[in-house]
Amino acid sequence: MELTILVCFALYTVLLFVVMWATGRRGARGNEAFFRGGRRSPWPVVAYGMIGASLSGVTFMSVPGGVYGGAWTYMPMVFGYVLGYAVIALVLLPLYYRLNLTSIYSYLGQRFGVRSEKTGATFFILSRLLGSALRMYLVVFVLYEFVFRAWGIPFWVPAVVFIAIILLYTFRGGIKTVVWTDTLQTTFLLLAAAATVVAILQSMDMGLGQLLRLSAEKGYTRMFETDPTAPKFYWKQILSGMFITITMTGLDQDMMQKNLTCRTLRDAQKNVMTSSLLFIVVNILFLCLGAALLTYADVTGFALPLGADGKVVPDKIFPSVAFSLSGFTAVCFVLGMVAAGYSSADGTLTALTTTFCYNFLGFGREDSAAQPKPVSQLKVRRLVHVAFALLYLLVIVAFRPFHRQSLIDTVFDVAGFTYGPLLGLYAFGLFSRRRARDSWVPVVAVLSPVVCYVLKLYSPLWFGYRFGFEILLLNGLITFLLLWLSSFRNPGRNNDSAPATLKDSSLRPTQQ
Repeated sequence: MELTILVCFALYTVLLFVVMWATGRRGARGNEAFFRGGRRSPWPVVAYGMIGASLSGVTFMSVPGGVYGGAWTYMPMVFGYVLGYAVIALVLLPLYYRLNLTSIYSYLGQRFGVRSEKTGATFFILSRLLGSALRMYLVVFVLYEFVFRAWGIPFWVPAVVFIAIILLYTFRGGIKTVVWTDTLQTTFLLLAAAATVVAILQSMDMGLGQLLRLSAEKGYTRMFETDPTAPKFYWKQILSGMFITITMTGLDQDMMQKNLTCRTLRDAQKNVMTSSLLFIVVNILFLCLGAALLTYADVTGFALPLGADGKVVPDKIFPSVAFSLSGFTAVCFVLGMVAAGYSSADGTLTALTTTFCYNFLGFGREDSAAQPKPVSQLKVRRLVHVAFALLYLLVIVAFRPFHRQSLIDTVFDVAGFTYGPLLGLYAFGLFSRRRARDSWVPVVAVLSPVVCYVLKLYSPLWFGYRFGFEILLLNGLITFLLLWLSSFRNPGRNNDSAPATLKDSSLRPTQQ
């Protein structure tokens, strides 16, 4: 079995490199292809590929596993995602296209100043590096537990292999390659989930309707948590989903860089709204998978995986059942996990490289004498890309001793503290005509998450209230208020104007 899985993994990797080779043969090359994809990506391709990029290994594992103990209470958050995507399409994308941005954090430099730009870029790098590394960690963790551990191979070896492969196929083409490989990875991720559901139904000799009725009787499909004090109260979930999408997609260089490769603003908007509707269908598929896994365990007496503390480990439910069913479901699971891991990490490495090059090294600045010359920019970009790959690997290996709870909760916990300042910064820039004091922005961006952490820790004791993912909204609000208190009047300027300390010199799209 292990050898079969290894062969399938190798064949899938070869297929990725074929796609990389095909996409690199024509169109824009060099840094133009790496950062902007030549602004030629068809919007349906981007929309479909964004499913895999957004879902990642965390959704693939933790959403089905989260049905244990959480039923379908994740679904209201998905409804909130749709509202968040509408804000992205109607508010943020027009801004990014109007300013012709390559790195979206250049907006903060134009609106407030260089320190604000670097603060926003730093919080993105921290947020995305941690969040995406945790997603990739889950892929490595599962393959290690179910394949490599039996061979006596250390945990860091498969981690190195994965990062090396991702580095190789993004090294040249960057975002141009990522847009097209994401379509392949989305396909394998969805096929793996669907094939597992079908295999479970066949093993129990029942149809999907019967499965859902049985799951409903056991409470696995309960969607709305009605206790207002519970972390997953449905209104909290809806609001959290909305603002998580605005921040983790709309204010995230990784996700927006793919959208900005579309030919026009209208194409990018169609892409985003199409993706939002597809996410509802896809997440229902994964929740059905979770219900199927638990129902299978109930019907067959399959023992759910336990941790060292004797409690069920949600992230191990899917792989445990998949590997016990048949060789086919085991291979499907591995290919889905690999696709999810690649899809999350390749875009992240490209986005981290773009952010560092544009917001710290001065790529695209007409008025910066310090930026690398065009001849050397290619070498600099490659060095930065390799450096982030090594840092990414370090985070994955370092997290190994701390894996305890469902990783989807960990990812959103991290996002609540690191994306909150970005939410407050952009909200202040877009909805206020005042000017924040640029030198105070780094202080505010650090102070707000600290305050939120203290509130989340002690709010059950002080107020009898437990914060869930909505801590992100509070974090953004505190950042906004602190920026307001430290700001000054700025009459006569548009919201997206600024001292034009940063201007993206890349070619503007021919049509918006």
